[in-house]
Amino acid sequence: MSKRIVVLISGSGSNLQAIMDAIDASQINGRIEAVLSNKADAFGLERARKANIPALILKHTEFESREAFDQAMIAKIDEYKPDLIVLAGFMRILTPEFVRHYEGRMFNIHPSLLPKYKGLHTHQRALESGDLEHGCTVHFVTEELDGGPLAVQGKVSIDMDDDADSLQQKVHKVEHRIYPLAVEWFCADKLQWTPEGVKFDNTLLPASGYQLESGE
Repeated sequence: MSKRIVVLISGSGSNLQAIMDAIDASQINGRIEAVLSNKADAFGLERARKANIPALILKHTEFESREAFDQAMIAKIDEYKPDLIVLAGFMRILTPEFVRHYEGRMFNIHPSLLPKYKGLHTHQRALESGDLEHGCTVHFVTEELDGGPLAVQGKVSIDMDDDADSLQQKVHKVEHRIYPLAVEWFCADKLQWTPEGVKFDNTLLPASGYQLESGE
């Protein structure tokens, strides 16, 4: 059965577009029911409108507290009865109540090989540490920021002439591969967060999640 997806964004929505393209190509057995943004000028809303997907705006600045905003988001999101929530550049720290409400069915993507470099400026931090590789991670969302169980990781090599911008471009390309893949597998009931850990095809994955090889 096709899964129902709600995507949360704050910006351009390039990962949203990658997932939309994968759905159009029948790679993902799912449907985006709505795209919600806390910023009215987020370009991702335009992407949704062009695809005839409901584009919802809920400005966090109009709420007196983080809790009030998150409760309003839950009310709005649950109208669409989602099986999966996808955070695609949603630049808000979520309250524990919100996270618990969608536990086991909410993904985020982070531009580092978690658990390395939680938070911001991940590309610069990887360069400053002299790392030879970098990448991105799709993970299930928990109350710990960038700390939920890892689902899928994709890697890039760091070359001598890389700077933060060139590294970001490399990582973006991998993001646009692994995020649709994680959504595809979730919608096919192949990727699940269980009490034992994250499972792929009923096999427990290592703590680092599924490692996407460059040829896949």
